[in-house]
Amino acid sequence: MKDLLEAVHLYFEGIPECGVSKLKEVFHLESSLFDADNGNIFVETIDSFLEDISTRTSPASVGQVMKSETLIIDCLSPISSTVKIRIQAYNNFFVDHLAFRKN
Repeated sequence: MKDLLEAVHLYFEGIPECGVSKLKEVFHLESSLFDADNGNIFVETIDSFLEDISTRTSPASVGQVMKSETLIIDCLSPISSTVKIRIQAYNNFFVDHLAFRKN
């Protein structure tokens, strides 16, 4: 559980900082991100997501205080869990469902 909480903490730091190096520690090299907007579903590779993050002005650099919380931790097996979180970036709040696998 300690490793899982540390990964979630890195995610909470990496998003508002646009911290690619921290996010690389959280995501598997073959991860994909899924999103739905205006009825369209988007699938993005982790490399594409990290490239996008690297070009953004980070919320932290403009003085935004991080607002985030862990909503649910669901331990699916001894090596896998899902974590539902809420995080603010700029004026938007996002609810993310993160799937983790223990190495």
